[in-house]
Amino acid sequence: MAQVVIKSLTKFFGDVQAVRDVDLHVRDGEFLVLVGPSGCGKSTTLRMIAGLEEISAGEIWIGERLVNELPPKDRDIAMVFQNYALYPHMTVFENMAFGLRRRRFARREIEARVQEAAEILSIGELLYRKPRQLSGGQRQRVALGRAIVRQPQVFLFDEPLSNLDAKLRVQMRVELKRLHGRIGATAIYVTHDQVEAMTLGDRVVVMRDGAVQQVGGPVELYNRPANRFVAGFIGSPAMNFIEVTIRAVEDEIWAESEVLRIRLAKEQAHRLADYGQRRVVLGVRPENLRLAKQEETADDVFESSVEVVEQLGSDLLLNLDVGGTPMIARVDPQTEVAARDSVRIKARQDRLHFFHPESGLAL
Repeated sequence: MAQVVIKSLTKFFGDVQAVRDVDLHVRDGEFLVLVGPSGCGKSTTLRMIAGLEEISAGEIWIGERLVNELPPKDRDIAMVFQNYALYPHMTVFENMAFGLRRRRFARREIEARVQEAAEILSIGELLYRKPRQLSGGQRQRVALGRAIVRQPQVFLFDEPLSNLDAKLRVQMRVELKRLHGRIGATAIYVTHDQVEAMTLGDRVVVMRDGAVQQVGGPVELYNRPANRFVAGFIGSPAMNFIEVTIRAVEDEIWAESEVLRIRLAKEQAHRLADYGQRRVVLGVRPENLRLAKQEETADDVFESSVEVVEQLGSDLLLNLDVGGTPMIARVDPQTEVAARDSVRIKARQDRLHFFHPESGLAL
């Protein structure tokens, strides 16, 4: 396996800049996930690493080699696409062996590699079936097997689970994570699904408009987002946002709007002390909102109206109207509440996030 180093990678399509000065260091054996909305440049970045897209500027290093000018076949990578791209007239064995035969590997070596990959993926009994005889999940395993037999330095995945149903996607995520742990491969994985990114990635790269917004572990991105975009993109349901004014009252710092008033915890109060009388954006995740107890005072508690109740079994999501601002609270699933109820909500003071209203940067 090998590390992948990307320096100032840029891509133009005519006058449109699709990728903007991307710098990344993918460690040897790491599972790195690129995530972002459609059109953010993640697949274009992956295709440039693979050699399927010409770069406009920058450098791509795989191991010790600068691969800018190398064709895909010479980069020692294997790619798994959203479309399985299996040959329908060939058996599973023949599909997995095809690339090795093209490279004139010995028959015994081909058989050994295919059998080993089939054992890893638990598809040994499917080797002599045709793709039409397989389920979607089985076809995806065959596509993975075709990449594994190559034994490349780097695996590249371009939304490989997008065509599977929700239950099978969850199953395949677990299998991909287990597979990575077994073979210790360097892998770069592209997805638009932030849940997929969080569950699979050792580190996650969040992209927007062709630029990297933040790189970090899943927990780091969730707890310490660098800006409002990352905060809203990572997490499901998304973080709630509302504009507030920071005010100092005696020795305390408060975040206030027309509909809420929250006392800040000491650490946040110290951080925002210089923002007195200025407007900022308050962010709070749904799980950090709860129904206030009867005895809790008006301070730190705000009134809201329940618009929609989503009962998920393990969770209860309340879609709230807080003075015209929509918010979502994740509460105890045994809570008895209905649409159009008026409820009192309390936020965890030590779990609040604040962002600059113009730049969106975390404060």
